[in-house]
This record gives sequence, C-alpha cells and structure tokens, in this order.
Amino acid sequence: MIVLQLILFCALFTLMVKIAVGNNALNGLYFYPKPVQERAFEIGLTNPEAVARKRKWFMIPFFLVMLAALVLIIGLWNGIKSFRSAYLQALLFLEVMNWYDGIVIDKVWVGYSKFWLLPGCEDIPYVQTWKQVLKKRGLLTLIWVIGAAIVAGIVVLVFQKHS
Repeated sequence: MIVLQLILFCALFTLMVKIAVGNNALNGLYFYPKPVQERAFEIGLTNPEAVARKRKWFMIPFFLVMLAALVLIIGLWNGIKSFRSAYLQALLFLEVMNWYDGIVIDKVWVGYSKFWLLPGCEDIPYVQTWKQVLKKRGLLTLIWVIGAAIVAGIVVLVFQKHS
C-alpha cells in the first residue's frame, strides 16, 4: 500500500508542476538557474516582478496541497496516530519526493524534454548536473528530517483529537 501512496504523492507533485507551467515553460521560470532567468529578463521574455508573482502563486498552494495530502495519507488513510510512526512515514514520503524531484523531474523531464528549452536561452545550461542534484538533494535530505517532525506533529494534533 505504501508504494502506491508514494506513487500517488509523486504524481500529485508532478501534476501541480504541470498545472503551474501549463503549456509554457516560461510560467515556471522561477525553477530555472539565475543565469537563465537573467537572460530571459534581458531579452524581454518576462520581468522579475512577474516571475516573483508566479512563484508565490505556485509555491503557496503547492506547499499547502502537498502538506495536506501528506497529513491525510498518514493520519486518515494509514490511520497513524503516534508521533514516531507519523514521523517515520513523513520522512519516507518527503525523502522520496525530494529525490523524485531531483532525478525524475530535474534530470529526466527537464533534461530530456524540449518543452523546458526557452527561446533565446538555448546556450545557457538549465539542467542541473549530477553533482548539483546530489548536493541540493543531500542538503534537502537533512532539512526534511526537521520537516518530517513538523508533519508528524500536525498529524498527531489533528488525528489524536478525532479518535
């Protein structure tokens, strides 16, 4: 069951990214490295204010939806009520999401799809190298150790009171 839940959680992650960018990768310029963003600004594809606004309009709902989905999977679907069990499940989901993002989204989807190539920015690397992926995902692995505790705390607060 947990494997199915992990697949659904990662599918939700992917769906939210796809909805955010729609049919235009420029809608997700905030995902790109700074040199690509700067070039896009220089050649007039967009401006920093528009990118900041789109980032905010994506990140807030994205964070809330992913958090709600995780809390519901752990607390409602799996019926976990103890902090320790909720923590371990949250850590598993967050770490799988972290590495899924780095490998499947960044390296495979972005790396092999022409969709993400922005006109006028073709000469600037926009796909993370394996070294960059490992460094970023390694750091996030440590951060999610804390994030999992927050999720577990929410699960316990919400689902222990309703049992």
